[in-house]
Amino acid sequence: MDKAASLVADLLAFIAQDACTDDQFDQLALRQFAYQYESNTPFRSFCQRRGATPRNVRAWSDIPAVPIDAFKAMELRSEPASATERVFMTSGTTGRAARGRHFHPQLDVYDLSMKRYFAQRFMQGAERLPMAILFPDEQAMPNSSLAHYLALAKSEFGTADSRYFLGSEGLDIPGLCAALDESQRSGQPYALLGASFSLVHVMDALRAQGRRFQLPEGSRILDTGGYKGQSRELPLEEFYADLSDLLGVPRTHCINMYGMTELSTQFYDDGNAVLPSVKSGPHWIRSRLVEPVTGRSVAAGERGILVHCDLANYNAVSTILTEDVGLWADGGFLLLGRAEGAAAKGCSLAVDEFVKAASA
Repeated sequence: MDKAASLVADLLAFIAQDACTDDQFDQLALRQFAYQYESNTPFRSFCQRRGATPRNVRAWSDIPAVPIDAFKAMELRSEPASATERVFMTSGTTGRAARGRHFHPQLDVYDLSMKRYFAQRFMQGAERLPMAILFPDEQAMPNSSLAHYLALAKSEFGTADSRYFLGSEGLDIPGLCAALDESQRSGQPYALLGASFSLVHVMDALRAQGRRFQLPEGSRILDTGGYKGQSRELPLEEFYADLSDLLGVPRTHCINMYGMTELSTQFYDDGNAVLPSVKSGPHWIRSRLVEPVTGRSVAAGERGILVHCDLANYNAVSTILTEDVGLWADGGFLLLGRAEGAAAKGCSLAVDEFVKAASA
């Protein structure tokens, strides 16, 4: 068995565990770091510039964090390209160089990561639920990690009558209303999953038709991804208040998923009755709050830029410097928006440093 296959096998076993110790996480993170240092040339150059090698990196928190925009600048991969690999791409302007690319030689690790934590944080003991997917399918968006994530949710956790309600002709509001009516009539809990902007369009359509639902107890909603110019923007308080009012789902069951194309693991909250909600992840991902230029952890109680060490990211790089501002909270972190001002400049400088190091 080669190094990649051995690492994947151990990652699958690690994710399948119910928990891990700090030492177990460090051991696997350091093994993965050594593999990526050896196999991923741009990453190795960056680490060398930072003075970080498998000999002196002692813990996951010592692994240099690659700025997220580096995924737009170059190919970050440990395994060579293949005809069967999946490539997830960030949204944004057209043109290959302007979109981040995450290469997956296979999706076994990504899929297990998604299923294990989705079952715990969203399904919460339910085996299957009828689901409305408010996002295009994988045929329409083959390079979308969210399209794949929602396809997995539907196939692994949805009942046979689960379906997509957003296609080439837009949202199927009559079809969605019929499904919501049936849930209300039968008492069968229902789940709506999709991008935040899709739910804004649904709420606008319901309001225009003067319709309101009271979905059965146990129904839930998952939103993710923000608005990205595809709908009107709503303050979070108004967004979740309106969702609860129009669909009859308590805000404790309006769950937000925080994820990104460049990661293979997602974070969730326990509903949005209180804002901002606390996000947390499973045992195979760890996070830090840092000052973006130096990479040093911020003092307790201070805001910082989120760094995530995601062991499910075995082919690209495990440790990523985001552009998201966070603050520690009991049980996880608060997500406070995108970096601005000095913090945003620091993230840009980190990208410049990575590109220079990787091109040297």
